[in-house]
Amino acid sequence: MHYVSPWMTPELDTFRSAVRRFVEGEIVPHQERWRKQQHVDRDLWRKGGEIGILLADIPDEYGGSGGSFAHQSIVFEELGYAGDMAFGIHVHAIVAHYLLNQGTEEQKRKYLPRLASGEMVADIAMTEPGAGSDLKGIRTTARRDGDGYLINGSKTFISNGYLADLILVVAKTSPEEGARGVSLMLVEVRDAPGFRVGRILEKMGQKGQDTCELFFDDVRCGPNSVLGGVEGKGFVQLMTELPYERTILGVAGVAAIERALQLTIDYTRERKAFGQALIEMQNTRFVLAEIKTEATVARTFIDRCIVDMIEGRMDTVLASMAKYWISDLQCTVVDRCLQLFGGYGYMLEYPIAQMYLDARVQRIYGGANEIMKEIIAREL
Repeated sequence: MHYVSPWMTPELDTFRSAVRRFVEGEIVPHQERWRKQQHVDRDLWRKGGEIGILLADIPDEYGGSGGSFAHQSIVFEELGYAGDMAFGIHVHAIVAHYLLNQGTEEQKRKYLPRLASGEMVADIAMTEPGAGSDLKGIRTTARRDGDGYLINGSKTFISNGYLADLILVVAKTSPEEGARGVSLMLVEVRDAPGFRVGRILEKMGQKGQDTCELFFDDVRCGPNSVLGGVEGKGFVQLMTELPYERTILGVAGVAAIERALQLTIDYTRERKAFGQALIEMQNTRFVLAEIKTEATVARTFIDRCIVDMIEGRMDTVLASMAKYWISDLQCTVVDRCLQLFGGYGYMLEYPIAQMYLDARVQRIYGGANEIMKEIIAREL
């Protein structure tokens, strides 16, 4: 019996078909070229805005598509099923939710329609050369100057950094106050004096995603640049919004698990060894049976998380569980699937090899899995 997620509806099936057509037509044919140039084409963002997939779960009064987290999950799933790790829509959507839930009305109306249309590309700049998961250790500052602020510092490992127009910068407005002195700053960087994009970083996987170093040298932003309009709320805002990001990573991880399983089933049906198809051999069948079971458990779990997100009851601990457990499982499953491809699994022309390279960072970004376990343990 074919399993259907409990949150799916006929309307969502229609939406999925439209997203799949977009992915197959506008993304799949360009993946290899984007890996070589290390970023997607800028006009992909406009095209995504035109069909309403950039901010699928943002209310239409702010330019979004007015859907729920189910709509946004379908976008992430379809990108995962196509093996795309270049289109940085995940980070873009995350910034939009910071604006929706933490921003002032003026900030929402100024930026959300431009993010929904693809006129602006967004990223969030947290990590620094000396501060990763420990956000209290950041050194970037936002100092009051006249009627605005001057941003100084550097960030690294920033997804969408090369193409970004709007950056949500984690900075200290009151460095002497520690975590209570952290603010999130909305910084428009296109042609901004003092802002510089460093090199696009050479990564092990996800090569089509522009991941950069960013440098701020007295970059000026206006008096209304503090997210929410009140300084010192940044740490609380981050803790409030991170479950959305971590649930997204879980959704993408399950899609990757399901794709790896299907690719491997298809390959082992066709590949013959010792006079029979690989899938007819007991070891292959047992491995695939184990992965099918794990994939089903993961799907059931993430469906629970998606429903909780839709109904507004997702919490930090459950999101941390989803992020850590699914990303660990993703890496394990892809590795076991690759083994069944034999030598061909090591060749980049086979998608399973690219999936192996792309998967590893899932256990690091969005909060390292060790941090996720610490969050879960605090609630025991």
